[in-house]
Amino acid sequence: MSSKIDRRHGRRRSSPAGFTLIELLVTLAIIATLAAIVAPSLFSNIGDARQKTAKSQIEILSLALDAYRLDNDTLPTTEQGLEALRSVPVSDPPPNWKGPYLRQLVPVDPWGKPYVYVSPGVANPSSYDLYTLGKDGKPGGGGENTDITSWNGPVRQ
Repeated sequence: MSSKIDRRHGRRRSSPAGFTLIELLVTLAIIATLAAIVAPSLFSNIGDARQKTAKSQIEILSLALDAYRLDNDTLPTTEQGLEALRSVPVSDPPPNWKGPYLRQLVPVDPWGKPYVYVSPGVANPSSYDLYTLGKDGKPGGGGENTDITSWNGPVRQ
């Protein structure tokens, strides 16, 4: 702190406390640098979390489909879809339906799109295909755009 002499009274007085413009600019530069370093790793963690969530949801839906098949000796048709896990299908209802096979509503994928369910499957003709096309909604891709499937293979349409 700098002090000045008050000529009238012969006493020293202090300058008001505060930051100079240079101190503020240096502080802002440091904060911007830290944000530039931290932000990419933070956003990649969000993408990884969404992919893990999709894998978990597909596993849960697969378990529910397996329970449906045990009760009814068949899987829901593509037209009945995953909603057959929550309520008795309106078209061609199975006689042994003992659901609901899911406690909550059928989830959408972490990117807000419905999961794709096909029975019989293209990749699994004796079973079903259950997958999400990732963030971009298109087959293939990497990162958050990676397709996540119940059979851990590529999507075949």
